[in-house]
Amino acid sequence: MAKARGDFTEILLKKGILSADQLQEARGVVSQTGAKINEALIKLGYARAEEIISAIAEQSGIPYVTLTDVTIPPTVIQLVPESVARENNIVPLSYDDGLLKIVMSDPSDLGLMQKLEFILNKQLTPAIAPKEQIVEAINRHYGQNETDSVDAMLQDIADGIESGNLKDLGNIEEEDDDAPIIKLCNLIIQEAVSLRASDIHIEPFAERIRIRYRIDGVLVERESPPRRLLAPILSRLKIMGSIDISEKRRPQDGRIKLNLQGNHYDLRVSMLPTTNGQSCVMRILDRSNIKVSIKDLGFSSEDYNRFQQIIKRPNGIFLVTGPTGSGKTTTLYAALNEMNKPDRKIITAEDPVEYYLPGINQVEVKHNIGLDFARIIRAMLRQAPNIILVGEIRDHETAEIAIQASLTGHLVFSTLHTNDAPSAITRLIDIGVQPFLVASSVIAIMAQRLVRIVCPKCKGPAMPPPDELKASGLSAERIKAATFTKGRGCNNCNHGGYRGRRGIFEMLKMTSALRESTFKREPAQSLRRQARANGMRTLLEDGLAKACNGLTTLDEVLSSCHHEHE
Repeated sequence: MAKARGDFTEILLKKGILSADQLQEARGVVSQTGAKINEALIKLGYARAEEIISAIAEQSGIPYVTLTDVTIPPTVIQLVPESVARENNIVPLSYDDGLLKIVMSDPSDLGLMQKLEFILNKQLTPAIAPKEQIVEAINRHYGQNETDSVDAMLQDIADGIESGNLKDLGNIEEEDDDAPIIKLCNLIIQEAVSLRASDIHIEPFAERIRIRYRIDGVLVERESPPRRLLAPILSRLKIMGSIDISEKRRPQDGRIKLNLQGNHYDLRVSMLPTTNGQSCVMRILDRSNIKVSIKDLGFSSEDYNRFQQIIKRPNGIFLVTGPTGSGKTTTLYAALNEMNKPDRKIITAEDPVEYYLPGINQVEVKHNIGLDFARIIRAMLRQAPNIILVGEIRDHETAEIAIQASLTGHLVFSTLHTNDAPSAITRLIDIGVQPFLVASSVIAIMAQRLVRIVCPKCKGPAMPPPDELKASGLSAERIKAATFTKGRGCNNCNHGGYRGRRGIFEMLKMTSALRESTFKREPAQSLRRQARANGMRTLLEDGLAKACNGLTTLDEVLSSCHHEHE
């Protein structure tokens, strides 16, 4: 049990899962960030969590268990209170001859075993399983699949209101965690986080309140609380987000900081007055999401190599385009993470700052005091940065200054709202930037969309319907060679068939011919033809390639970009 931590890497080396160079790189990450070696290996994508856990098990001599299909007897579950299981991320497996087998994800934590022996007053023996499996087993066996608890909570409150027993919903201003409304608000947020939601929508209607979660870009409706709870729920959320609870007529914004199951979450809260009361949307920003590496974004190998070359350039503008919610911020932050080294100074101007990145100077736009993008960029340049991120280019002034910054030796990243990569060039010219400035400063433009990924647990081969195949414009040979898949629906994907999202990309790299065309103000169609001749894959082509490889479905790709007949 007490063998030296890190020895498991030798097993990974022996099995050929890891190379010596990869291990060296991971150790470099450990020394820079202070992360554990297993976390570094997963983040770099050199080993899967299951491979690491099984190597740790082999090394430490602790048995490895797979919890996915295991049913633990209720008599064993009763031996460990739910709060202890959730707090320490452990689950009891069996109880024989006075020995309680506890499944944990980190066997090196000797203090945890001693603490549990003291709390449970039992002799314990450890077993190892991946963290995700333990969390899933806790949700399954304690009946507190958090979904049930919100429903039960709503039912209790509704019963209380009807019978008149619930005289007081609890003082929402006090930190009284037992007040029903406080519990309900906490559970709604917890449930949304456990379902991997990106935002929570609380909308008032004449007869009811509608609560919806956006999961992988699709809204899913939840149980409706009684209409009478609208005011207490909104007041509680306003208090959590430091928003004035007496103001109900104007739009309001706030921010809630939370720590759930050891992870830090920031919630951006937006209140909007509607005819039936205030509507609330909470955007869930998971700080761990932003540690995404460029490898995890979903690039094809050619686009990945192009992207790596672009971000190594000393100066120029790199634009990422796409509609709201297409992952532009995540892509840019992944690039900044890659470049965030002690020898580079990075400054960002954002509206608002969504994620806080260590080691990067982030400035927030404040329109009420005249601190807009243009003013921030001017001030930034006096701070001698190497890399600048401008949240969004919206007007001529911002575009002009960002371009000047790129021409004076800075690498500038920014976003633009256009549908594809070539039209970003014409958009810059439309907002008043001189064509020669666009031609000389822009080094590359990348358009992107997000598509849902077929759930790996329940995916199986499935031929798309004929109308989808026709709409995709795929040739008969390509359809024959493709391996189309579809998810049947399981617990892992909430019976939706999809779990998680990846980007589809269109990467336009500026060439001398494209610069010439930009200078001549040629239309976007002409720029697109040239870029394709130069090897640019369109959004649709990249999406179809991913669908043909079974990563996503044709339906998903066609819903985010359509076939253009040229």
